[in-house]
Amino acid sequence: MRQLFGLFWSFFKIGLFTFGGGYAMIPLIRREVIDVKGWIAEREFLDLLTLAQSAPGPISLNTSVFVGYKMRGYAGAVASILGVVVPSFAIILLIALFFTDVRDNPVVDAAFKGMRPAVVALIVGPVLSLARGMHRAMYLVIAATALAVWGLGWSPILILIAAAAAGIAWTLFTAKKSAE
Repeated sequence: MRQLFGLFWSFFKIGLFTFGGGYAMIPLIRREVIDVKGWIAEREFLDLLTLAQSAPGPISLNTSVFVGYKMRGYAGAVASILGVVVPSFAIILLIALFFTDVRDNPVVDAAFKGMRPAVVALIVGPVLSLARGMHRAMYLVIAATALAVWGLGWSPILILIAAAAAGIAWTLFTAKKSAE
C-alpha cells in the first residue's frame, strides 16, 4: 500500500507542477523515477518512453501507466494515472468555472504568453536527453524523419510503423549474424 501511495504521490506532484502537456512532463517523470526514486534504470525508461510514444494517447499518461504497471501491476498503473490526471482535472475544472471572468484579463494573457518559452524549453530538454548516446548515423535518421513529416507531409504513424519494422529487422539480422 505504501508503494502505491508513493506512485500516486510522485505522479501527482508531476501532474500538479507541469505546464505544457505530456512532453513537458517527461523530464520530471525521468528525474522522479530514475534519479529520485530509483524505480527503473535509464535504458529501461527510454524503452518505456518509446513504447509510450508508440501507444495511442498522451505520452505522459502512457509513461505513468507503464511505470506504475512495472512497479505494482494493475494497481500501480491505476495509482500512477490517477496521480497524473487528478491535478489537471481539478485545475481545468476550476478554470472552467472562472474562465469567463478572466478570459479577457490582460494579466492572465500576459502570464500565458510568458509561459510559452518555458514550455518550449521543457519540450526540447527530453529531446536532447534522448539524443545523448545515440550513434551519429541516427542524427541523419532524425533529420530525414523530420523532413518526411514536416516537409513532405508523411504520416508520423506510418513512419513509426516503418521504424519499428526496421528495428526488428535490424535486430534479427544482427542476431543471426552474431550466431554464425
